[in-house]
Amino acid sequence: MHPLQHHAADITRRHFFGRSATGIGAAALASLLNHDLASGATNDKSVVGPRVGGLPGVPHFAPKAKRVIYLFQNGAPTHVDLYDYKPKLREWHGREIPAEIQQGKRLSTMTSGQTAKPVLAEITKFARHGQSGATVSDFLPHIASIADDCCFIKSMHTEAVNHAPAITFLLTGAEQAGRPSMGGWMTYGLGSMTQDLPGFVVMTSRDKEASCGQIFYDFYWGAGFLPSKFQGVKFRGSGDPVLYLSNPEGMSRGVRRQVLDGLAQMNELNLKAYGDPEIATRIAQYEMAYRMQATVPELTDFSKEPQKILDMYGPDVQRQGSFAYNCLMARRLVERGVSFVQLMHAGWDQHRNLNTQLKIQCTDTDQPSAALVKDLKQRGLLDDTLVIWGGEFGRTPFLQGNIADTKLWGRDHHPYAFTIWMAGGGIKPGMTYGESDEFGHSVVKDHVHVHDFQATVMHLLGIDHERLTYKFQGRYFRLTDVHGKVVKEVVGG
Repeated sequence: MHPLQHHAADITRRHFFGRSATGIGAAALASLLNHDLASGATNDKSVVGPRVGGLPGVPHFAPKAKRVIYLFQNGAPTHVDLYDYKPKLREWHGREIPAEIQQGKRLSTMTSGQTAKPVLAEITKFARHGQSGATVSDFLPHIASIADDCCFIKSMHTEAVNHAPAITFLLTGAEQAGRPSMGGWMTYGLGSMTQDLPGFVVMTSRDKEASCGQIFYDFYWGAGFLPSKFQGVKFRGSGDPVLYLSNPEGMSRGVRRQVLDGLAQMNELNLKAYGDPEIATRIAQYEMAYRMQATVPELTDFSKEPQKILDMYGPDVQRQGSFAYNCLMARRLVERGVSFVQLMHAGWDQHRNLNTQLKIQCTDTDQPSAALVKDLKQRGLLDDTLVIWGGEFGRTPFLQGNIADTKLWGRDHHPYAFTIWMAGGGIKPGMTYGESDEFGHSVVKDHVHVHDFQATVMHLLGIDHERLTYKFQGRYFRLTDVHGKVVKEVVGG
């Protein structure tokens, strides 16, 4: 919606409230936020129903997916060791990668000055899996077991050569911080399917060895220039998932309700006076926090999950803050109506520890990733839930370091070809799309740029990426900037 339309809507509501008694105005405002709030009623579970909020006319066409779970692998998984099998690497192991393959392309400072760039053979073993025959490393046996549910895109490419700009680019459409994240755009356009939980939830985890020092910046799930109610709500990895979830001693739920009603009346006066959308955000977030006090404890209680489900996600599933725990939480969130869940797991940045850390990282993430897809499928949720697995770029087919020092083998950042996979949500299952050259260095067939990927995700959600825009500082912005095309070949019929 155009900002002037937002403003006009606010003016109309303010005039209505201005003609009403203060108590009636507060009740009407509360009813806009949630039909149960005026009575103080609560539910044990969130109710999944029609979308609340969103823009008129969105979705633009019938969606194939209603929700997204993004399993973001911070640090860049090595595509040539996990998915993109290249026999040429073993043939050329230890020899200088051909100059015509490198083409003088930009690298990070960690290898840009390295005089020798010997080809490094894959450190894993590959096999074909399922009826689709997808090639998957033996480090990922569980993901291999769902190969026929996945669409592997092996022709992804990006522009940034360092982590934070590349992650920001994938999640917001720009390398510089300040743009709305993908989840923010989705909830802005489509609204939410629950009134008891945020529409956009984020959880983070990292490798137990803390092998890399990457930071989870808040702008990875920020609202940018959109109203701040569209930013992701981060669930913490220890203690209460959300700060101040529990009432302080002596504060009953009834008293909390009275306090919030008083705050709502005062904030309503400011909203009438100034029409600032951030005041409306504050009112809505107070009410959301109140609802979450009732819903989040049940959400995080795994005691009623069957043991076979817990076992499916692996031994780490009960450890709060682990990737396995977050994957099970993601399933519980989407079945309660959350539209966009973003899990971010760090530890893939193997510059000097490829021979040790890659196996550990795969062990931590492989089983939970596959379990999530299987769990959604058996519950009938996979058809309209899009699961995405991938990092911000790939890793070099040549060695970072000395070929003789096997303990310190590594691979540098590599934006020119990498692999992601998607499952469910209208994606064609059991297919591989795109191709890199014989060294896995550059895309040679069916290129998929970051903006193409973003356009495709939006298309699956029923959004025309060129039409979902927001005017800021005199310009209409969108997630895909001025680029992007839908990769129709990976979209199911």
